[in-house]
Amino acid sequence: MLKDHTKLMSAFLASGEITGRKKLQKMIYIAKKLSFPFQEKFQFHFYGPYSEELTLRVEELCNMGFISELKEKKGGYYQYRYTVTEEGQGFLNMYETDIPFLKDCLEAMNEQPSRFLELVSTVLYFDNLPREEVEEKIFTLKSKQKYTVEEIDTAYEYIELLKEKIVQ
Repeated sequence: MLKDHTKLMSAFLASGEITGRKKLQKMIYIAKKLSFPFQEKFQFHFYGPYSEELTLRVEELCNMGFISELKEKKGGYYQYRYTVTEEGQGFLNMYETDIPFLKDCLEAMNEQPSRFLELVSTVLYFDNLPREEVEEKIFTLKSKQKYTVEEIDTAYEYIELLKEKIVQ
């Protein structure tokens, strides 16, 4: 049971601090699509791929005191910051959690805005479709985000960049 929790905690540790629930969801989804060993199931939701399992696992880790969730008021909404606690660090030290190349990928993703990661994760969600259909899906499903063709091109380039980090 705690094996998947440990992998998730490794992701938090590799990232340092993750700001935003949406960003967290996108980072784990993208990592999973890049063949990192995350087991959470995702479905398409308002902001792209979403995992209720991931949400519950994060909540469990917070309840166990392994992950710190800091809630900050930002204008008209709340933003959440996640970090591994000392207790979580101690727990991780008891288990072999080294996932090669995970740190490089997650650090790179963590530098990106959540809006961009939403686009990248959406591109990956529809990766079984031809590019033209992926663009059509993005323009339809993500019309409020007003993504441009140039941003979609950048998302595809970014995916290739992340893949290169894995095979260094």
